[in-house]
Amino acid sequence: MKTKKKKEFDAVEFMRQTRDKISREIADLDFEQIKEYFAKRRPKTRIVPNG
Repeated sequence: MKTKKKKEFDAVEFMRQTRDKISREIADLDFEQIKEYFAKRRPKTRIVPNG
């Protein structure tokens, strides 16, 4: 049986940590403040895959 190699980057764990951090930061904000929160953090340019 092969042993699993430890991941250098765990995408699922990263996503969970990020989601939890955002949830804590916006917990006490109203709808308008939440819209502003995400508007400030939205990337200025979009990455579009070739396809």
